[in-house]
Amino acid sequence: MTLTEFVLRAVLIGVGTTLIFDLWVRFAARFLGGPQVNWAMPGRWFAYVLRGRFMHKTIAQSQAIQRELAIGWAFHYAVGIVFAAAAMVLGGPGWVQAPTLAPAMFVGVVTVLCGWLILAPGMGFGIAGSAFADANRRRVFQLLSHIVFGFGLYACAMLFRGFKF
Repeated sequence: MTLTEFVLRAVLIGVGTTLIFDLWVRFAARFLGGPQVNWAMPGRWFAYVLRGRFMHKTIAQSQAIQRELAIGWAFHYAVGIVFAAAAMVLGGPGWVQAPTLAPAMFVGVVTVLCGWLILAPGMGFGIAGSAFADANRRRVFQLLSHIVFGFGLYACAMLFRGFKF
């Protein structure tokens, strides 16, 4: 597979998977009492990261950044693309033509650690969101969402496996 094909497949799989993830999060928030996601706050955090600031007392108290919502959405989808690329690498050279569930689920479940160990502490919410009063409930929804992300990786890889570039 050429680098161009790898990147194009990662983009297709990553965007599709992240869309599935987003649909699940909206469903869970509306019908299952899951937490709402405001992508402006991760956008603000990421914009500060680019300026060299990684930690905040709470991200909501940090000064707003112009276009932080758009930055948040772009960051969110870029991360989805990177995670798709990780699944492609983990699955090995033939995975995009014959996807298996294990690499996709591994990436889906393990990536929850990025939120728990990088994003939440950086935004001032503690490890795994421990600063929230309902931290355990949030963790359950986050883990479920990343399991959905893993299934989405597999489903999108299956959907796009026959694409020729």
